[in-house]
Amino acid sequence: MLKAAMNQGWGLIMRALPCASHAQHGSEDVTHDATSGASLCFSSGIYRQPLLACFIPELLPLTRGRTPLSCQNNDNSLTFKNLSFAARRRAPTGALSKKNVGKEQHPAASETDTLSELGASKGINTAPEFVGQESSTNIMRVVGWGHKPTAKRARQYALEHGLPYVALEDGFLRSLTLASAGYPGMAMVVDHQGIYYDARQPSDLEQLINEAPTRQEEALLARARAALESLRMHRLSKYNHAPERKLPTRKPGMQRLLIVDQTAEDASVVGGIASPETFLAMLREACAIEGAEVWVKVHPDVIAGKKRGYLLEEARKLGCTLLSDDINPWCLFEQVDGVHVVTSQLGFEALMAGLPVTCHGMPFYAGWGLTDDRQQCPRRGQSRTLEQVFAAAYLEYSRYANPYTQQAATLEEAIQLLADQKRMATRLAGHWIAPGYSRWKRNFLPSFLGPLAHCDFVKSDTIALQKLQKLQKLQKTAGVTIAHDPQAMSQREQQTPHPTRVLSWASRTTAELEASVIAQGGALWRIEDGFLRSVGLGVDLTRPLSLILDPLGMHFDASRSSTLEQWLMHHDFTDAELGRARQLRERLITLGLSKYNSEGDELPDLRAMAKGRDVILVVGQVESDASIRHACPGIRTNQALLEAARKLHPESYVIYKPHPDVVTGGRSGEVATEGGTYDLELTTGNISRLFEQVDHVHTLCSLAGFEALIRGVPVTTHGLPFYAGWGLTHDLVECPRRTRHLSVDALVAGALIEYPVYVAPEHGHLCNAETVVTILEQQRDKLRRGTLKPALPWKTRLYRGYRALFIGKH
Repeated sequence: MLKAAMNQGWGLIMRALPCASHAQHGSEDVTHDATSGASLCFSSGIYRQPLLACFIPELLPLTRGRTPLSCQNNDNSLTFKNLSFAARRRAPTGALSKKNVGKEQHPAASETDTLSELGASKGINTAPEFVGQESSTNIMRVVGWGHKPTAKRARQYALEHGLPYVALEDGFLRSLTLASAGYPGMAMVVDHQGIYYDARQPSDLEQLINEAPTRQEEALLARARAALESLRMHRLSKYNHAPERKLPTRKPGMQRLLIVDQTAEDASVVGGIASPETFLAMLREACAIEGAEVWVKVHPDVIAGKKRGYLLEEARKLGCTLLSDDINPWCLFEQVDGVHVVTSQLGFEALMAGLPVTCHGMPFYAGWGLTDDRQQCPRRGQSRTLEQVFAAAYLEYSRYANPYTQQAATLEEAIQLLADQKRMATRLAGHWIAPGYSRWKRNFLPSFLGPLAHCDFVKSDTIALQKLQKLQKLQKTAGVTIAHDPQAMSQREQQTPHPTRVLSWASRTTAELEASVIAQGGALWRIEDGFLRSVGLGVDLTRPLSLILDPLGMHFDASRSSTLEQWLMHHDFTDAELGRARQLRERLITLGLSKYNSEGDELPDLRAMAKGRDVILVVGQVESDASIRHACPGIRTNQALLEAARKLHPESYVIYKPHPDVVTGGRSGEVATEGGTYDLELTTGNISRLFEQVDHVHTLCSLAGFEALIRGVPVTTHGLPFYAGWGLTHDLVECPRRTRHLSVDALVAGALIEYPVYVAPEHGHLCNAETVVTILEQQRDKLRRGTLKPALPWKTRLYRGYRALFIGKH
């Protein structure tokens, strides 16, 4: 997965520079734009960063003046709108070689340094010695990864050739899990003067904080306050995979101090004017405080011997309590009274949590009156508020992108995506046993369980119960790895606190399986397709983008409550949740998206065909579907539904739309063509566009009723779908459990945002509803342009033939 991400990153740059070629120059990679004559020199490995072109569009390629740029994903590529190349004269073809580096190329006189302009637009001055010297070389600037040793040669190259050096680094809000787990970053910082963790020289971030009183307007500070509150509420950090854990109770009369160790290769230590002696002095100072209970947060790799830290041996000598397990920082902050750091970002997150922080080095947030500092930086002489420093670091200095849509994003969007990823991953963490799944479903199901889960696939329910019994005996109580002896600590491996769960596809789950699982102390979860599924049908083996996993029941089973029903009944909706749901609903309407998103033929003018009569849409279903069995106590066939609708609307123009799976011949549910129960049958066409021409929808319990409802079309339900019983539909069957009246946006918040699990198909990573909507839009656009694989490749057609001959309709 990592290799694929690296290749994708280079592909993004090459597609952003369509005329580019590249060659190796020492440890640098040179990208040359043959159209503009402008080249970038990337330090080794930088080009492999996914989404690089989204984070630094102003550098790829050079632009004239301040022409606006926008990133858009088309054909798996990034295109740039409104580009105006600075140099019109074509540069020599071929890759840039070592011998022509530094030779004068005489670019056009109108060439403009975009880098300098970007800095000016942010109130930042780029290095003056480099300005105006680009005309003497093919390469316009050198881009490297921070000020780390890997970029040393790149910085030296820039210095020797009089070129600006641009430092890139991961942002402060990176991803769900570590980069080593394959999760791409959502945030990046771009610095034209230095880098934020190197206090030995100025940086863009330091300048932004210094100029905050004159630069930052109230609107920006209001965003900062709101974002801070969101981070606190969702308990987000740079990485967000660590679980919530409970520490032992504090000793009476003692304050608990957290001392944060770092790994020896951390570049921020030297850059923060610190050394190994700084860490030892920090620990000794904390241990000398009377009445202090000292806890040392040691990196797990240090305990395992994979990396070196600074405090392990000294903490052991001083009898400190060592904490090496992953633990959510916000959970940790709630259980300590103060934090001591050298340069760790954990110190700034502790400030967000309202804790006193002592800095023994010079991280970016020290020197502004927020921390108790043991170092001084003469460039940082003014006090700043937490909101000012946060606004500078997270809103002005950092850039964000959605790695799954390959589009630029805002901080708020990045927070929402991370919060949703974390919520889903935490809920699904643990051990799963999945009986009876086909090889096709085994390929994608683990992605929907997230990075904190492990799934064992077995052939049958019987084997699943046997495995459950064995695992239940091995289940241990979860806890934190805490000890005074690090050797003893490494041997106390703790397991997940979640019970082992059996995951069964809802349509094949039996009452016997559920009873047996519960009797053994396990938990049975059901799984089914989500409401925003794919571009294509499930019966044709199109992989889903969303699934629903429910420990109570299923949304389509009205005989029992479901997690969705419970959430809709009892959740206290906030204005932010309803606003988000409204935006999602409006986007679905605008884009015309539904569950399957098949295009089909152009729809006729139904209003003209109805000749002034009301247009009634009757939505057919697969009659063997589990939703019919569990949500329709009365009529259960499409024919009966048509007859009921005609009886209620004898003078109206009735349109019948059968289920797509019935149309393809894969499922049962045909109706009689005679009898006058309908005036027109539509087997193709996008159903979301169909709603624009109808006055009323009748359904048993189809999801199409929900899709009509969010578009403002009146709906009559003849069964009990999940969206009935909330005061939004005309219900012919009542559900006594549903006593609350909801708005459409509240229903959307539960059904499309909170309830499903979403996965980005190319990465196999958890994502959220907004991301999947964009992916569906992109896939549909590719299908229209013919750049996506056809909806019916030869394998699908072969499968349909096999199904028709040997499986039949079911």
